[in-house]
Amino acid sequence: MKHIPVLLDSVMRALGDINGARIVDATFGAGGYSRAFLNAGANVIAFDRDPNVIADARAVHDEFGARFEFVPGPFSDIDTLPGVYDAIVFDLGISSMQIDNAERGFSFRGDGPLDMRMSGAGASAAELIANSSVDALAQILRDYGDVKRAGAMARAIHDAAPQTTFALRDLIHNPRDVAPVFQALRIAVNDEMGQLRHALDVVPNLLQSGGKCICVTFHSIEDRIVKNTFRDWTTAPGDPHMPTVAVAGFAPLRTATPTADELERNPRARSAHMRGVMKI
Repeated sequence: MKHIPVLLDSVMRALGDINGARIVDATFGAGGYSRAFLNAGANVIAFDRDPNVIADARAVHDEFGARFEFVPGPFSDIDTLPGVYDAIVFDLGISSMQIDNAERGFSFRGDGPLDMRMSGAGASAAELIANSSVDALAQILRDYGDVKRAGAMARAIHDAAPQTTFALRDLIHNPRDVAPVFQALRIAVNDEMGQLRHALDVVPNLLQSGGKCICVTFHSIEDRIVKNTFRDWTTAPGDPHMPTVAVAGFAPLRTATPTADELERNPRARSAHMRGVMKI
């Protein structure tokens, strides 16, 4: 199943006229956002650390030529970009291609190695479990999955040392905890929240005046980071009810969630939330 770009219409409306604009697509995926930006006349630099998307990136380059550049790396590498840009867009979370490939180990719906690495490099989820203490594993489950009785769950996982997705799934007796446990381990394996915080830290210096940063989030943890960061950027100095932050001034853009029509076409969009800001 190809990844369907979520909230694409809302993102395009938030960006406005992008003909001739320089846009960073921080999460290329299957290229849905990049293609939309290019078809609207923009020039795009896209990042993705998943080596499995390189073929799609080559196809986009073959179609659009020099207006498209692909960087094989995590979006935290945007701090290496020269110059300033008209927009930086993040479509966070996990793609359908990753979920639906059992060999990647992201999903509990198909059996495969307990991997979960987006880049294919570093420690897998099975190795993370083996190399973590019970306390550290419990903290991961609490912080990234809001798992109830995280200590007991961490002990069971640590002692069993599962090597496959079904082995991990079968350790989790409460069905409501299965998705949160898998989510927590995936976030930890890929340092998703650290990557997001680092990338957002450098966004203000990469946007020109009038430039926009737009984030599409899929769970409350990453959405909270984006919401709080954007709140700090848009807070007027001297407001007694909000912290004063020494970054460039920003104005908030209208938020968006999927429409009923979009949810019918793509049920995986149900938790998506778009937030954006504009540099002023």
